Amino acid sequence: MNFKEKAVMFIATGCFIGKIPLAPGTFGSIVGILPCFILSGTSVLIAIFFAVIFIIFSIWIAHNAERILNKKDPGCVVIDEIAGMVVTLIGLPFNVISVAGGFIIFRVLDITKPFPIRFFERHFSGGAGIVLDDVAAGIIGNIILRLLFFLF
Repeated sequence: MNFKEKAVMFIATGCFIGKIPLAPGTFGSIVGILPCFILSGTSVLIAIFFAVIFIIFSIWIAHNAERILNKKDPGCVVIDEIAGMVVTLIGLPFNVISVAGGFIIFRVLDITKPFPIRFFERHFSGGAGIVLDDVAAGIIGNIILRLLFFLF
């Protein structure tokens, strides 16, 4: 493996968190809390801009990691969970309730993949197929959190 491939795998696995043999997606989602904390100190527009750039970057990284490993949607690739968490918590207050609620909602959506989340996984290939279902789960998770905050 050359330097570029090693760098891609380091980023794709969330600094090798994805190499944890048990529940790598859950640990990847935990890693996703850090960029959420950093973005919580910015305006919503800057956070959205960063999220869009990060999603595009994640698709590229995931696509390359899939080619390097020669495996469809490898479990060790967790950059998609990181992107999904960013989308889940974007524009929401960064506190224990938001983070814990967003984490739980995102993980449930990512694991169960209700419609339309599974659509993205089935109809896109490569990096887009890996990342876009998590982005969809993040969007739905963000909406659910907002509804819960509105109701309670």
